[in-house]
Amino acid sequence: MAREHESDRDKPLYMISVAADLTGMHPQTLRVYEQKGLVTPGRSRGNTRLYSQADIERLNLINKLTDEGINLAGVVRILDMRERQLEKDEKIDELTRRVRELEDEVHEFKMQQRIVALARYDADNPQETLRALLESKNE
Repeated sequence: MAREHESDRDKPLYMISVAADLTGMHPQTLRVYEQKGLVTPGRSRGNTRLYSQADIERLNLINKLTDEGINLAGVVRILDMRERQLEKDEKIDELTRRVRELEDEVHEFKMQQRIVALARYDADNPQETLRALLESKNE
């Protein structure tokens, strides 16, 4: 679901005039920012610039930073650090999800071990004993 939301944010929608209105910037400023690599709008088949919602948000952040007196070189560094932080946050979220999955697996394994330890060994191996216990529980 988050990926769908993210792809919606990245969908090129707004022509340069609309993007300029949404950000309060002059279209020429948007062109300069593109030349400097601060924003990379999509292109239509006719080569018209199309800005996404993510581009608009990025431009608003650039506008805020420059209004605070930060020059474009500083803005580039801030945006780069922000992107790296977002990537790290995504990686942390991914690793956290994986740790939770592994914790669940370990918990399940420990429970199986406890059940097997408590059960009498009527079968040839612990898995068969566990299966028999589970089947008798369902009956």
